[in-house]
Amino acid sequence: MHKMRVATCLLLAALAGVRAANAGALEEGAERYRPYLIEGVASALAGARVLQERAAAADLPGAKKAWLSARAGWERSEVFTAGFVPELDAQIDTWPNADSGFHAIEAKLFGAASTGVAADAASLVEHLNDLHGRLKDIKLTPQGLLDGTVRLAYEVGESKADGGESRISGTSLDDMRNNIAGIDFAYHTILSTALNTVDGKLDEMVTNRIEQLEAIVATPDLPHVDIADLRRTSEELVVALQSASAKLGLQRPTLEAQAR
Repeated sequence: MHKMRVATCLLLAALAGVRAANAGALEEGAERYRPYLIEGVASALAGARVLQERAAAADLPGAKKAWLSARAGWERSEVFTAGFVPELDAQIDTWPNADSGFHAIEAKLFGAASTGVAADAASLVEHLNDLHGRLKDIKLTPQGLLDGTVRLAYEVGESKADGGESRISGTSLDDMRNNIAGIDFAYHTILSTALNTVDGKLDEMVTNRIEQLEAIVATPDLPHVDIADLRRTSEELVVALQSASAKLGLQRPTLEAQAR
């Protein structure tokens, strides 16, 4: 009995050591993610500023091109945005009630072929600049970033699979590609190494599902995307990441964005 107690204590101590090491690895991973996040938002901000300039000059093609550039930077950053800065996320990327942000501008530029977006563009620049200024000081928690990764993976397979947010501009496929690129970077920068130490097969499964999503959206246009395959793979990725949470010492993510 004494030997069993000693063995149990040693096992518990070993597990505690693994958890502590994983916690440290996750925190370090979250900090390694920060430069990528800053770069993505900086790209969105730069594009928004060019958009503002081109629209003021009544340059419709130039304004559209700048909108697309700004959009790409934003979509790569969505693992972070809804969970950490929900108030700015709502102002920058509100959808489907597009009364501000990217989609209000999209409707005018691409729908109405109008460069009359001065107020909306100024607001977009202001909010993106506000966000960019906060990024070096915001606490990036592994839990919040896991939650954001799961939420975005689900969104790719659900709300974006039926035509996506950016129907008017026709860039929904690019939205999904940039979202998946953001998921890929976040997972392999923050979570993969820690998960691999405790469950290599699950880490391999997550990586495989991300790669499958990348392959599914590597099509010439949205009609060629296998929507059923996209939904199924997205759901499998969500379930795998939710399973990973306990092994990483984190809470099980939900599909609702929550501020962290």
